[in-house]
Amino acid sequence: MTSLKFVASCRLPTEWGVFMMYGFEEASGQEHVALVMGDLDDGEAVLSRVHSECLTGDALFSQKCDCGPQLQAAMQAVQREGRGVIVYLRQEGRGIGLINKIRAYQLQDKGMDTVEANVALGLPVDARDFTLAKDIFRHLGVKSIRLLTNNPQKVAVLEDAGIRVVERVPLRVGENAENELYLSTKADKLGHFL
Repeated sequence: MTSLKFVASCRLPTEWGVFMMYGFEEASGQEHVALVMGDLDDGEAVLSRVHSECLTGDALFSQKCDCGPQLQAAMQAVQREGRGVIVYLRQEGRGIGLINKIRAYQLQDKGMDTVEANVALGLPVDARDFTLAKDIFRHLGVKSIRLLTNNPQKVAVLEDAGIRVVERVPLRVGENAENELYLSTKADKLGHFL
């Protein structure tokens, strides 16, 4: 298991209010951030999202996935609640990287689903490491979370890492005609609750 070290923090004003952004770094140099709003040390479980980077969805507004809408919905949910944490892990394309993601998208354009495309390229179906969130939550003093996710495997991995998940909060957003196969594959082959 990789450990992260805290590097720096700053104020981050956004469309959904002002967050504090905390920067963390792995020994390899890979960087991750946490967006924090409100008081986290009142003893209550903290509304949280562990979100893997998706340049195409988060920044380029791709409709091939539901990542961008999930990130925005999580930021809105934290704003509504007045407190929460969004852990943003730099694990593009379920951990395969941006260029491999483009290769996988090319195969998906030819009819493969997301799992078939990764397998055809000789890549893992999901290479993300959600345990990285443990060091971030520990640094922030978060003892238990209410996790915004549709992925039961994410809940299990976080709990196995020692993060107490007291509730899974569904996050169903971003469905459109372009990502029907993607979402059905996540449900049928990856076990997501959709």
